[in-house]
Amino acid sequence: MGLSSAQLKASLDHLAAIEPRIAAALARVGYPEPRINPRGYATLLRTIVGQQVSYKAAAAMWSRLDAEIGGVEDPANIVRATDEMLRAGSLSRQKAGYARSLAAAVVSGALDFHALPEDDEAAIAQLVAIKGIGRWSAEVYLLFAEGRTDIWPAGDLAVQIETGRIMGLDARPDEKATRAIAEAWRPHRGAAAVFTWHHYKTPVI
Repeated sequence: MGLSSAQLKASLDHLAAIEPRIAAALARVGYPEPRINPRGYATLLRTIVGQQVSYKAAAAMWSRLDAEIGGVEDPANIVRATDEMLRAGSLSRQKAGYARSLAAAVVSGALDFHALPEDDEAAIAQLVAIKGIGRWSAEVYLLFAEGRTDIWPAGDLAVQIETGRIMGLDARPDEKATRAIAEAWRPHRGAAAVFTWHHYKTPVI
């Protein structure tokens, strides 16, 4: 599960104490709600289904796929499904390939969501070895499904934009700069990431 409300508040209070610009942003928009997803295959599959589409479209695709293959949360159903069934379930050829790769890794035991390395970078490396899982998907999974406290998805556009806004920069920092800015925020970067997404959605008057 992801970071709880209490964890988010404690981490953000710590960051506000060492960075006045975070304290000011927190005063403007308040604390974020927790973003929690269940650990396991289904959560990571949802990131594949939702790639490059809206949340609403992804939800509709998930429902169609679930109906077409007889239960989308069982990886064996993806492994058994024909290409035609996956296309009927709204998956593109590329996404179908990614879904098969993930499902096969889980069914074979090559990927065990309850035995990922404790080291964040090692866990990310194991996840990105699966075709179709990039660093962003791995980081978001580890943050929202495992509640790892120091995950910092610096490649995320909203994280970059809001890091720049919060820190009073004239331009959006790139991934390298966004990563460098947050070095001082270890080991609370997960809460900082959740806060940037919250700040991104909150109008500032």
